[in-house]
Amino acid sequence: MSDDHARKKREDLARKIGAKEARKLRARQEQDRGVWFGLGMFGLVGWSVAIPTLIGIAVGIWIDRTWPSRYSWTLMMLFVGVVLGCLNAWFWVKRESRRE
Repeated sequence: MSDDHARKKREDLARKIGAKEARKLRARQEQDRGVWFGLGMFGLVGWSVAIPTLIGIAVGIWIDRTWPSRYSWTLMMLFVGVVLGCLNAWFWVKRESRRE
């Protein structure tokens, strides 16, 4: 075995050990967040979906009362509100996972 080959193996081993150590440190930090962080995230996701859904329902009811038609705008706007809320929640969860 040449010296270059042995040095390369040592560097590779050191890099692998460093990656494992970093992964363990991240796992410990996630454990330290505790229950309050989980509850806060749960609330954030819940409100991120609930508010656009309620706004969609309110707009749908207003459209149905103002311009009656054979289609239920309340149901259509409910669906739009849920979709927008889910996209909003996905954005917040994705943003929070990037911080980790």
